[in-house]
Amino acid sequence: MTDNKQLTASEKVRLYLSAMEAGDYETSSALLAEDFVMTFPGNARFTKPEELTEWGSTRYRFVNKTYDNFDEITDGSNVIVYCFGTLGGEWLDGTPFSGIRFIDRFTIVDGKLTDQKVWNDFGQ
Repeated sequence: MTDNKQLTASEKVRLYLSAMEAGDYETSSALLAEDFVMTFPGNARFTKPEELTEWGSTRYRFVNKTYDNFDEITDGSNVIVYCFGTLGGEWLDGTPFSGIRFIDRFTIVDGKLTDQKVWNDFGQ
């Protein structure tokens, strides 16, 4: 695993998202604060990467992200990272999907991801 202390906030978010896509829970979990919470459309809330994967497995076979941009905002000692782009993947019945817009907002405090808020055109 990369020494994540040397990474920028956007690089940490990208590493987290890549690890999640690969099912690498060791790497993704190492980037999270103890009180990390992720919130998805429909107010679906999770605290561990494995919980998100389990929830997603009832909706689609896989999802991957194509990124348009990462934006960072410093708020005192916190850093807010927005990333946005499109989602592609495959529904449970094997039908492919693509071009679904998303925005993720992360808060990073003391080098750890403390929250993730997700908006996308999947709906609930």
